[in-house]
Amino acid sequence: HKSFGRISPTAIIYYACGSLTTALVSRPCRIAFLAPTFANAHCIRRYRTRSCNGGPSACVQPPAIDTHVHSVSPPRDQNLRPRKLCVAPMLDWTDRFDRYFLRTMSKHTWLYTEMVTTGAIIFGDQDRHLLFDPTEHPVALQLGGNNPTDLAKCAKIAEKYGYDEINLNVGCPSDRVKNGSFGACLMAQPELVADCVAAMSAATHLPVTVKHRIGIDGMESYEELVNFVRTVSERGGCRTFIVHARIAILGRKITPKQNRDIPPLKYDVVYRLKQDFPHLEIILNGGVQTLEECKAHLDKVDGVMVGRAAYSTPYDVLARADRFIFGDEEAPLRSRQEVLEAMRGFVEREQAAGVPLNSV
Repeated sequence: HKSFGRISPTAIIYYACGSLTTALVSRPCRIAFLAPTFANAHCIRRYRTRSCNGGPSACVQPPAIDTHVHSVSPPRDQNLRPRKLCVAPMLDWTDRFDRYFLRTMSKHTWLYTEMVTTGAIIFGDQDRHLLFDPTEHPVALQLGGNNPTDLAKCAKIAEKYGYDEINLNVGCPSDRVKNGSFGACLMAQPELVADCVAAMSAATHLPVTVKHRIGIDGMESYEELVNFVRTVSERGGCRTFIVHARIAILGRKITPKQNRDIPPLKYDVVYRLKQDFPHLEIILNGGVQTLEECKAHLDKVDGVMVGRAAYSTPYDVLARADRFIFGDEEAPLRSRQEVLEAMRGFVEREQAAGVPLNSV
């Protein structure tokens, strides 16, 4: 990306076994395969275009694909590694193609889907939203919604598809999500969140987790955060909380991107939460860039969730993770070349199944 300068939105740079070719497509490309020496560890840099014009459900619609060649994933492995390192759910980023790519570098890191609304699952094409490659395990489905009955239905459906975890989004600050009365605004209703978690837990054997902020504007005190966690854990039965170490600003007009940057990070609040709830699994999220930072946080919390760094510099974040974070000394350390070759085979299989190259 940096070496080539500006890449045409209708070009796909494809690196394959030492040869670099360019293919033209009829619509804006979403993926570029770069040589391993380019772009500071960017094995793959994906260029995406947003075409979301509908409500929250429309935002999670992936490109239309032929799914008949895929199958529901086999049952989850009961001996999964702990959530020491996770890749955050990121809208338009952590689709099944990206998750396969990330899995080529780490077999133990937990992967999370883009947020999928309950309406998209109940009334939409379930295969289109929920199918994934078995190699993605461990993989969690993040749900967006506020109706316990609907969330329970979706959790039950997700279990049949083979997911390893159900995660409830209580952290997204976007206007569309807020207008749907879910996401970060649910932090003001801990009893409702608890009921949602309890309903999902009753409908599935999968662990149900919650991803949330340390607060929202107007509810920024530590006492209110403690009340939220206590209510959701004791009334709802939740045992795992993924905590973005920023508040979410909902009361004034700022973008979701600004909500990831403007509110200051307060890691000490998440550390304190773990001290006050030692029996709960507390995973820290927000602003983490390197494995060394992850390692330092793991002295204070149970796990770390990485977001943008796992997308911008995936090789740097994940290639050493199985050894450095999970302690698996026998885990393979793939070169960038090997990652590219693994992706090339995946892309060829997807194309053979009818998936357009620029959808990957």
